[in-house]
Amino acid sequence: MKKRRGNYGALIILGFGVFLFLIYFVATWLLGEERKAKNLVQEFYTYESSANYGESWELLHSEIQSKFARGAYAQDRAHVFNGHFGADTFTFEVGESNKLSNWRMEKEGEPFETAYEFEVKQDYRGKYGHFLFIQYVYVVKEEKEWRILWDYKK
Repeated sequence: MKKRRGNYGALIILGFGVFLFLIYFVATWLLGEERKAKNLVQEFYTYESSANYGESWELLHSEIQSKFARGAYAQDRAHVFNGHFGADTFTFEVGESNKLSNWRMEKEGEPFETAYEFEVKQDYRGKYGHFLFIQYVYVVKEEKEWRILWDYKK
């Protein structure tokens, strides 16, 4: 009678594979929110840099949208950045995120449980020379979607 030997090598490989999958899943789940927030900032400034202000307005949080009607926002952004600076486009760089708890857009505003802060450098080259602007952008969830806010605390 033959003794049945277990295939321990295959079991170890399978166990190691499951372990790696779990690490990947947890890392993706934990870091996924931050990555989604950064992707939104990238998308926003891609629209802005191509003067597609109507599309970028759609990515703003409703609290920002309530400050600017879509048409007025597009017209104002085009007037300031394209008109005054004389720049048809700009390049940008989105920095690393900083996770914030109970962040407020306005001094007396409601706190957002979680916000991601990004430093965005916008590089304009226009008829008046070279401008480099730094803007801090905040990304929060609104109805399960990531949306962009600016800091209005004075």
